[in-house]
Amino acid sequence: MKSKIEDLNKKLKEAHLGGGQARIDKQHDKKKLTARERVMYLLDEGSFEEIGALVTHRTKSFGMDKQLFYGDGVVTGYGTVNGRLIYIFAQDFTVFGGSLSETHAEKICKVMDLAVKVGAPIIGLNDSGGARIQEGVRSLGGYADIFFRNVQASGVIPQLSAIMGPCAGGAVYSPAMTDFTLMVENSSYMFVTGPNVVKTVTNENVTSEELGGASTHSTKSGVAHKTSINDIECLEDLKSLLSYLPQNNKETATHLPYELGDEFREQLSDIIPDNANKPYDMHQVINGIIDADSFYEIHKNHAENILVGFARLGGRSIGIVANQPMFLAGVLDVNSAKKAARFVRFCDAFNIPLLVLEDVPGFLPGTDQEWNGIIVHGAKLLYAFSEATVPRVTVITRKAYGGAYDVMNSKHIGSDMNFAWPSAEIAVMGAKGAAEIIFKKEINKADDKEAKWKEKEAEYAELFANPYSAAERGFVDEVILPKDTRRKLIKAFSMLENKVVTRPDRKHGNIPL
Repeated sequence: MKSKIEDLNKKLKEAHLGGGQARIDKQHDKKKLTARERVMYLLDEGSFEEIGALVTHRTKSFGMDKQLFYGDGVVTGYGTVNGRLIYIFAQDFTVFGGSLSETHAEKICKVMDLAVKVGAPIIGLNDSGGARIQEGVRSLGGYADIFFRNVQASGVIPQLSAIMGPCAGGAVYSPAMTDFTLMVENSSYMFVTGPNVVKTVTNENVTSEELGGASTHSTKSGVAHKTSINDIECLEDLKSLLSYLPQNNKETATHLPYELGDEFREQLSDIIPDNANKPYDMHQVINGIIDADSFYEIHKNHAENILVGFARLGGRSIGIVANQPMFLAGVLDVNSAKKAARFVRFCDAFNIPLLVLEDVPGFLPGTDQEWNGIIVHGAKLLYAFSEATVPRVTVITRKAYGGAYDVMNSKHIGSDMNFAWPSAEIAVMGAKGAAEIIFKKEINKADDKEAKWKEKEAEYAELFANPYSAAERGFVDEVILPKDTRRKLIKAFSMLENKVVTRPDRKHGNIPL
């Protein structure tokens, strides 16, 4: 018995890499790390405590009883990242292709259960070929056990997924139900059915990368929230993302030390062009408001007409939703509405205040948008803001037209504080289109129709293409100079810090999915 224990301890010691961090630091250029190397790099040195290291599978058929590996293809346990407790599992592709067995799933479920009980984030490092076919329905049942726990943990603890290899079939649904999914370029992919099945069923020739690679999912589908060039960068991205998040839904994100100084930002005064139809980069506005170099953008390459991400303002973690005039003039469409709605709901679930920067000319018109459900998808964002109880502040930088004005965190759907720059235009529609409708008869009767149209356009703009009518009615709390924005926002979020909202007694709402 003693010799068996010594042998096990020796194997475990070898598996733990013996001082893993130093070894990994020499391998920054390595394309793929092993499961244990990934765990050791992500966690603070010496903090990892493994759970279930001696677990093996229970399958007797197909000669599997002669192929037993400790851990059964997944490393599970807990440790710290920058001193904060997290739970983790990392699938090991070198053991049966990282395939999920009954015991493999049990190990993952165990750390997920612990994470919920203790109230700490769970991180999954996915690198698996899918279900272990030698186990049949037991493997499928294992997936369902994990899916169920993903749902139970949703909105309770942050759930982060990193796809660091293949993720196919039923395996894709667990990451899809977590809060954020990161992928590694050129070495990870996700799809329900692989290229061979696609070829058989639809006669399409497509590669794994084209079908479900990091680029595909970060641009087209929106499944991936962020991509990284290699394993090391992906793990660093996970660390950065964690720094903006609380441990669970009962806590708030850590406030970094910050001393108030000169909070005026003169550079904000020169961003909005004189021509209302000329675009500008909303990143400039964001960077002029937030703490230096603190913007962590989510879904950067997907639905680029809206920006979402985390930042710090006076040391406080906030979520930002901002229209981007550089793409499609910042209009709301199917993809941007879904992207923003999901982000808003995450922030609300985890007590992260929301800042909305608004420059929106409306919803994107056209048959493509209507046939793909812009009505129901736009309603998702409206619903998300309306149900959010965290501190919510809006700054209208330029256009706030039509129904999009309502949707983008207006006063009418529960925003706490709404500011507008003098360049703001709050109206049902643009002055040109409005004049054409309102003054149609007068324009048609005029000898010079074009001149009359411009005259009436100017008249409408004088009345509505400004923030003052809205301010008179209390729909805007204050018209502020751009340079004052940061100072006003720091004060507003500080004032709203202890905001409490009592919701109606109900099981849950019915978001328009």
